[in-house]
Amino acid sequence: MRKIFLLLSLMLPLTLWSQKKAMTPEQLWTLGRVASVGKSPDGKYLLYKIAKTDLVTEKSNTEYFFLNLETGKEVKTNVLKDVTFVQWDKNGMYVLKGEELMKSKDNGQTWTAVSRQLKDAENIRVSPDGTWVAFSKSIPSAKVLSSEIYTDVKNSTAQIYTDLNYRHWDTWSDGKVNHVFVASITNPRTPVKDILANEPYDCPQKPFGGTEDFIFSPDSKTIVYVCKKKVGREYAQSTNTDIYAYDIGDAKTRNLTEGMMGYDVNPAFSPDGKKLAWQSMKRDGFEADKNDIIVMDWANKAKLNVTAGWDETVDGGFIWGEKSDAVYFNAAIKGTQQLFTVKVPANVMVRMMPVVEKITQGDFDVTGVIDHAGNTAIVSRTDMNHATELFSVNLENGKMKALTHANDAVYSQIKMSDTKLRMVKTTDGKEMGVWVVYPPDFNPAKKYPTILYCQGGPQSALSQFYSVRWNFQLMAANGYIIVAPNRRGMPGWGTAWNEAISKDWGGMPMLDYLAAIDDVSKESYVDKNRVGCVGASYGGYSVYMLAGIHNNRFKSFIAHNGLFDMKSWYGTTEELWFANWDLGGNYWNKPTSKSYEQFNPSNYIDKWNTPMMVIQGGIDFRVPIGQGLQAYQAAQLKGIKSKLLYIPNENHWVLHAHNGLVWQREFFKWLKETL
Repeated sequence: MRKIFLLLSLMLPLTLWSQKKAMTPEQLWTLGRVASVGKSPDGKYLLYKIAKTDLVTEKSNTEYFFLNLETGKEVKTNVLKDVTFVQWDKNGMYVLKGEELMKSKDNGQTWTAVSRQLKDAENIRVSPDGTWVAFSKSIPSAKVLSSEIYTDVKNSTAQIYTDLNYRHWDTWSDGKVNHVFVASITNPRTPVKDILANEPYDCPQKPFGGTEDFIFSPDSKTIVYVCKKKVGREYAQSTNTDIYAYDIGDAKTRNLTEGMMGYDVNPAFSPDGKKLAWQSMKRDGFEADKNDIIVMDWANKAKLNVTAGWDETVDGGFIWGEKSDAVYFNAAIKGTQQLFTVKVPANVMVRMMPVVEKITQGDFDVTGVIDHAGNTAIVSRTDMNHATELFSVNLENGKMKALTHANDAVYSQIKMSDTKLRMVKTTDGKEMGVWVVYPPDFNPAKKYPTILYCQGGPQSALSQFYSVRWNFQLMAANGYIIVAPNRRGMPGWGTAWNEAISKDWGGMPMLDYLAAIDDVSKESYVDKNRVGCVGASYGGYSVYMLAGIHNNRFKSFIAHNGLFDMKSWYGTTEELWFANWDLGGNYWNKPTSKSYEQFNPSNYIDKWNTPMMVIQGGIDFRVPIGQGLQAYQAAQLKGIKSKLLYIPNENHWVLHAHNGLVWQREFFKWLKETL
């Protein structure tokens, strides 16, 4: 009997494993999306949300939970039903209901209206003393719509522009700008102030800026905000955002970052109110410059770059430690994203450079830093097999504990994929990290079709990320090995490696890709006759470029919103600072940059001979529609097996669930046909 019991106990895990299934696109799209909302002032409770997509309606259904950080117990709450969360601080919990700002001092049991001045308000903040509310609105700045210029032609849809920045990301300019307003809560008869009155600039920044672009000072007398005070051609060619301080009392503004020429963003005051920190890049026009953390003494305005001596970049956000003596941030390192800290000296005029210390270690990504208290930080985390969950981190030893379990039940029924970081020698003798993702139930005695994944950016980390589109778990679940190189241009391997791709898009990075796939293809389990190549954005450019130089390594290509012809791309993209820096200027200056000749995929179309699938979003203004259509038309005219997946209402990404499902189905259908 004992032997039978032992045999059954050994067989049970195998039986449970055999019952598990591979990930499907439908499961992927319906996973819970976890995000922190706020933390109680006493530090005992975390309010977080789980959003799930209804695959019938495409709508997102959100549930909210109070998590007791001491006991780990959570309670579902309806406290945010039919309202929008604003903030939770010592004065209470604030929400927006219609045009009213509501406050609760009993965790949402009862509410009191404290302001009725928030019609059309977005991105709301309440001052620390509870006497002011700041918010953003979109207001008219210039007339570009013909129906506004010529009042007798109301049915005209024409738009008239005389400068650049006429469209951005996925939206045409309508002549409006975002401005921040501040209103008195205690004296509602006080006129609402526009802190950028008569200025044609945006705060929050377009297209993605929010409340992180403006904050109150701890004494509630000042609003610190981020703004790029440029328009038109200057705006389109510059990354020089500055951080300004607006005095609510006298309405005067001063520039805190005068002479700092790159991005200056994400300002945050220390808990004791004595220092202001923000993220900063040095060079104007270089959006992937090293991202440092600058700390300013609020009294004397002295500044210290606390990450200057560190040869990496602050790839994520940061928070202050509760004692105001350190900051915590996440950043890419060796193919992952980890939690780091750096001490902040009481006197920022010290000569000794602070030392950055890594806290966590493992095959996962710390994707955000949420809060710090005592010896614990709260972070968000992913890996290639798991979507975002919230974790606590022991700051002494880096150990992590899951706080949320939104998708545990789903993942318990799904077969996991093994992921390994493999070091590959490049053609110039450097060491390159390459993630290799294996199918569930991987058997090295078998042969598998293999996909080279080309990352976009081009200077974005290829780490343990989890996406509903480029999802390695889903690709592996369909029986493919994925080879994902940290080629030149990616953070986490030193700033020189990160910068090496600029002005060399079609040079060494292409050789890095080929070195990676050639190295992994030496393995007996790689079917060398079934190797494909996929990617989006710069990854799509890489696909188009490799299609002309791969020497028959690949049997299939998929490019999503990729750059095909560099001249026409330069003439139609919107953030020209990026094009100018990374391509080496425009195409009419002499001498002409190699980007328009030697590194232009359209110049190699005569060598294309491999099936090509082109995916293109209709409202992508970063890589406009002409790029995908040119590539598809060229493939068709050359008689190459090709397919166009055109998605009219998607931008550079795929945000709609039904479009996402079609994307996945067509993606794997194409690979099945061609590999």
